[in-house]
Amino acid sequence: MNPADLAASALPLTSSDLSIFSLFWQAHWIVKSVMTGLLVCSVWVWAIAVDKTLLFARARRSMDRFEQAFWSGQSLEELYRSLSARPVHSMETLFVAAMREWKRSFEGQSRSFAGLQTRIEKVMDVTIAREIERLERRLLVLATVGSAGPFIGLFGTVWGIMTSFQSIAASKNTSLAVVAPGIAEALFATAIGLIAAIPATIFYNKFISEVNRHAQRLEGFADEFAAILSRQIDERG
Repeated sequence: MNPADLAASALPLTSSDLSIFSLFWQAHWIVKSVMTGLLVCSVWVWAIAVDKTLLFARARRSMDRFEQAFWSGQSLEELYRSLSARPVHSMETLFVAAMREWKRSFEGQSRSFAGLQTRIEKVMDVTIAREIERLERRLLVLATVGSAGPFIGLFGTVWGIMTSFQSIAASKNTSLAVVAPGIAEALFATAIGLIAAIPATIFYNKFISEVNRHAQRLEGFADEFAAILSRQIDERG
């Protein structure tokens, strides 16, 4: 940017020129890029938040329905047949995986009981790990935006202030009318960084807590189901 352009950009602005849109369009292209990137990240954060909120709500309802059916006294074989024929999630996936390993051992030619308890526990551990990985998907985006967003906004602010001081030097005018618009558009980048980072941090902490509660519930059911299968193995052994 040459001195003439700097001087022109430093001309006093009216109060209407200090609107949000005016500050954006009059900012340096690097500052504009920072603002645009942060706005895109903010939209992405809210999209992930809505998706995860719905996902965890569905998961809780699914586990509630399954636990009600599981402890209702229904036969494990009947429950397995009703669930294995359609896509399942979370606790249902855990149950189907354990029952599939159980049936493989009892319906095979060898009818081997050796290590069956260990195999079932391993299968359930792997299933829980996959479910937690599915629930944690895209949470890294929230963590990244929450930690890096303010610093990216600060970079835009620093660049904007540098440009503003260059404009002051070119115009040789240090009045508040000249300084204020440049500082305002520079600080606008930091504000957008905070707008993106604060919800991202809040949602990340909330969803990590949801994942932990979900994992504890799955692990609790896995322990109870393993105990039930262990008793049946002892009876048949």
